[in-house]
Amino acid sequence: MKTWKTLSRKTILDHSRYLTVEDHTIELPDGRQLSNWCWIITYDYVNVLARTAEGKFICFRQTKYGVEGESLAPVGGHIEAGEDPLEAAKRELREETGYHAHSWTSLGHYRVDANHGCGMAHLFLAEGAEKFGERFLDDLEEQELLLLDRQELQATLAAGEFKVLSWAMTVAMALIATES
Repeated sequence: MKTWKTLSRKTILDHSRYLTVEDHTIELPDGRQLSNWCWIITYDYVNVLARTAEGKFICFRQTKYGVEGESLAPVGGHIEAGEDPLEAAKRELREETGYHAHSWTSLGHYRVDANHGCGMAHLFLAEGAEKFGERFLDDLEEQELLLLDRQELQATLAAGEFKVLSWAMTVAMALIATES
């Protein structure tokens, strides 16, 4: 299979460090050219599902601007410029929960939108998580820290309580990775 090619790009919106929109002209594998192809550049981010030594999974009940009502969510946040995804995952776990973990497994990295970009999601499972300090929250939303056992986590996932695709995927992949 041939890949799509970018023939030209022009920034049409440089809103902030969180969002840039480009207008691309692309060439399809069959040689056809398409102009006005929207490409969205956002920060790459991490999502982490952590499990304590006691087998409890750490997540949040929270609100987000783009999600109606409350949602469950794993730990997550933006990767800072020059930061390694694993280091970002460890930092986010410390900041959002006050926990650190002994064992880390990458659950993969995934393009958020196959045709329009929207950054990369780096997903992790952290095991052997232990409380070591206070949470450092600077987010705009309220969060309630939850410790769920495997059965509770599976039930909330099946009930659609993780309302963002990357959050649900992180939980599902972590559950698969911890089957035994």
